[in-house]
Amino acid sequence: MARCKPLRSVAAGTLLCGLLWIHPPLVVAAEREPPLLLANTYQGDIDLTDYWVSEKYDGVRGYWDGRQLLTRAGNLIHAPAWFVERLPPIPLDGELWMGPGLFETTASIVRDHFPEEAGWRRIQFLVFDLPAHTGVFDERKVVLNTLVTELDIPWLRAVAHSRVRDGAQLDAMLLRVSKAGGEGLMLHRGSSGYRAGRSDDLLKLKPETDAEATVVGYLPGKGKYAGLLGALIVQRPDGLQFHLGSGFTDRQRSNPPPLGARVTYAYQGVTARGVPRFARFVRVRDDDL
Repeated sequence: MARCKPLRSVAAGTLLCGLLWIHPPLVVAAEREPPLLLANTYQGDIDLTDYWVSEKYDGVRGYWDGRQLLTRAGNLIHAPAWFVERLPPIPLDGELWMGPGLFETTASIVRDHFPEEAGWRRIQFLVFDLPAHTGVFDERKVVLNTLVTELDIPWLRAVAHSRVRDGAQLDAMLLRVSKAGGEGLMLHRGSSGYRAGRSDDLLKLKPETDAEATVVGYLPGKGKYAGLLGALIVQRPDGLQFHLGSGFTDRQRSNPPPLGARVTYAYQGVTARGVPRFARFVRVRDDDL
């Protein structure tokens, strides 16, 4: 069994030793995908009282396997020694995050094989689950909060969860998070265990914004879309150009909107350069049909 690390209190030390005894460290080799719980998209057809709700942070998924920090794809994250040396020898699932709208900056720092000290000083490890704990999320959440509090690491934080009564409360929470620059919400079923793969035990909810742009070009399709439209090149009124590659029917790919047509697209926030994220085609403006 892995050696217990000293914590601030006897109770906390007992907690960590108990976790190590029941749930020994799960070590995953670099470049193998860690066994992560993945989210489906919220469709509005669930009993919300079964779920805990938290903010969805716009960062890089980080999996601490008890010994090393890995990306979702299983690549080793070359964090500074001081960032990981006090992490417990049990798996933690979370997000490496710098702040709203800073995904690209965070990703650049996390991908670097030579850790940038100043950049890592700005990153927080926001932990939302204990993958090796066999209890349901209601239980894991309590254990996680206690563990993070007792570890007392400035850049380690347990993600806050709360309950909502109904769709109106959920919408109000989504609006509040979005106005503050957040990416959306996560819904976690309280009675669920941690299991790898995509599941309705974890759901994501993001706001979408509609806007308009003008078609200025085309990209050819590949694979099953060979000979058809691959993506529209569109331009916003401010001159910014970007691609719309999803949201089309097969008929629209065969007969795409003409050059100069105005189209509506949906997107979820913008990058640091102001480019719409996850932009998808919705329709041709009615007066351009």
